[in-house]
Amino acid sequence: QVQLVESGGGLVQAGGSLRLSCAASGRTFSGYTMGWFRQAPGKEREFVAGISWSGGKTYYADSVKGRSTISRDNAKNTVYLQMNSLKPEDTAVYYCAADMTTVVIATKEVDYDYWGQGTQVTVSS
Repeated sequence: QVQLVESGGGLVQAGGSLRLSCAASGRTFSGYTMGWFRQAPGKEREFVAGISWSGGKTYYADSVKGRSTISRDNAKNTVYLQMNSLKPEDTAVYYCAADMTTVVIATKEVDYDYWGQGTQVTVSS
C-alpha cells in the first residue's frame, strides 16, 4: 500500500510559478515510477509529467513541455513538479500517482496504481 499526499497548489497570476510536492509513504518509494496528472473542470484527467524510479528519465505532455520540470528525491520520498510561465489553461486539480509495475513512464491513468487526493492550482489572467 502506498499513500500519496500532494501540496503546493494555490492561486497564482499568469506568468507565475508554483512547485507542487507529493509525499509518499508505505512501500519503498525508489522502486516505482511517479506521475503527475491534472483535471480541469468539465474535462477528463490528463497526463502532465512522469519520472522513472531513479529520476534518470522524464517525460512531459506537450502542453507543459518547456515550462515544467518533474523531479524526485528518493531520500525524502517526495516527487516535485515545478511549473513556470503558468497560463490560465493550467488551472486544474493536480494529482500525483504511483505506478508499481510499468517499467517505462506510462501516460494513461489505468497504468497507475495509487493516487493522491489532489491539490488545486488556479491561474488567474
